[in-house]
Amino acid sequence: MTALTLSTSSAATVRADAVVVGAAKGAKGVVVAPGAEAVDKAFGGKLAAVLETLGASGAEGEVTKLPAADGIKAPVVLAVGLGDAPAKGESYDHEALRRAAGSAARALAGAKKAAFALPVEYAGAAAAVGEGALLGAYTFTAFRGDANGKGTKGRKADAKSAPLGEATVLGGKPRDKEFKAAAARAQVLAAEINRARDLINTPSNALDPKQFAAQAQAAAKEFGLTVEVLDEKALKKGGYGGLMGVGQGSEAPPRLVRIAHTHADAERTLALVGKGITYDSGGISLKPAGHNETMKCDMSGAAAVFAAVVAAARLDLPVNVTGWLALAENMPSGAATRPGDVLTMYSGKTVEVLNTDAEGRLVLADALTRASEESPDAIVDVATLTGAMVLALGHRHFGIMANDDAFRTSIHEIAEEVGEDSWPMPMPGHLRKGMDSPVADLANMGERMGGGLVAGLFLKEFVGEGIPWAHLDIAGPAFHEGAPWGYTPKGGTGSSVRTLVRLAERTAEGDLG
Repeated sequence: MTALTLSTSSAATVRADAVVVGAAKGAKGVVVAPGAEAVDKAFGGKLAAVLETLGASGAEGEVTKLPAADGIKAPVVLAVGLGDAPAKGESYDHEALRRAAGSAARALAGAKKAAFALPVEYAGAAAAVGEGALLGAYTFTAFRGDANGKGTKGRKADAKSAPLGEATVLGGKPRDKEFKAAAARAQVLAAEINRARDLINTPSNALDPKQFAAQAQAAAKEFGLTVEVLDEKALKKGGYGGLMGVGQGSEAPPRLVRIAHTHADAERTLALVGKGITYDSGGISLKPAGHNETMKCDMSGAAAVFAAVVAAARLDLPVNVTGWLALAENMPSGAATRPGDVLTMYSGKTVEVLNTDAEGRLVLADALTRASEESPDAIVDVATLTGAMVLALGHRHFGIMANDDAFRTSIHEIAEEVGEDSWPMPMPGHLRKGMDSPVADLANMGERMGGGLVAGLFLKEFVGEGIPWAHLDIAGPAFHEGAPWGYTPKGGTGSSVRTLVRLAERTAEGDLG
């Protein structure tokens, strides 16, 4: 992973392959952002004019490279757009800094070191720049033939595609406790988001439920977490009808993983539940052509939960955080659950399966019931649950539903604080009737319109009485199929990890909303 360092060196004298400066949209054209004063001076105070001549506008994510002027040790200056310049007396938004640093890091692939001379007046801004750079530099090469640098079948490794080696945040004070802590947190957060991305990007033939569970066990050993894995025998014996019902059509049997960070000073417990469908064919209700190719990403919720628990441990947060990974592969076979079958869930409730492609709610239901038995102070589940949520909110926002309005509002505010786009969604009671079944306690499908809300209402049925609960449907932002932008790569994004970690921090502080 890219190294992150802090430095008080001047942007003109720092030794690096490139120095990154910020450009923004001002009232009269491009303006150079704070942090780049020394670079601007080397250009005779005309850096903004030079950038405009080269066609730069300061638009968000815009990247302009130019040779460094005399007096600058780095050979290249890279100007990255920050969007609209803030009003006088105001600071640049953290998310704007994060995205700009990410764009710059992507543009500097292959470089050994880049110095980021962006506005970092205080530790939080330095952390945002560091996060953006580390996330923007991410690459997934585990399955490339040249990943080991030796090439394969005559192909040479491409050094230019290697991630940026080191990101140095200028203006960051390496001996200041606040800056050091902010940088350390940024490193942990980025590492765990990238862990989630790696898991999401791993093809399903290399990440079935058993293999995912093994990764959780390895991380638990490395970071001092407790872990318990229920295999298919334990799940069948324990009555986990949702997990077994979804997983029984696959040769790779399901798993339920409990991975927990505990702290001696903790006064509260947060339970996180993640949907971990390592491949989703739709089961007997087979997905149509064109909808199967990215279904390795249907375990993004479990990846986010796993990463958040590890981050809580690495940050030594004084809160207990328990992750529940509901892992299964949804495949069609002679043993698969059929539409019309009735499953007896871990809670004892029976569910008529009207559509085997509505499987995520079934595995989550068992995990939610099991998590509720430990009486945590709050439960949050995360899932790539419904296409309906993508239709409602698009590809960049996740939806938030909850059984407690204050808790839903708190999570929405946290997501906005950390730079993750989200939107609070309702849970209309009248939609519950659509899940009534003539043969079971409820069906796994209801009204087609408002399908994302129906899924939330289904999950609510399996949450313990009196426990604040929220559901994050990350179906839109979990997997990015377009061109990279900001610090968002093509493929797995690690959506919701930042929100979950900040929620754990707030819980440790006694603020659950």
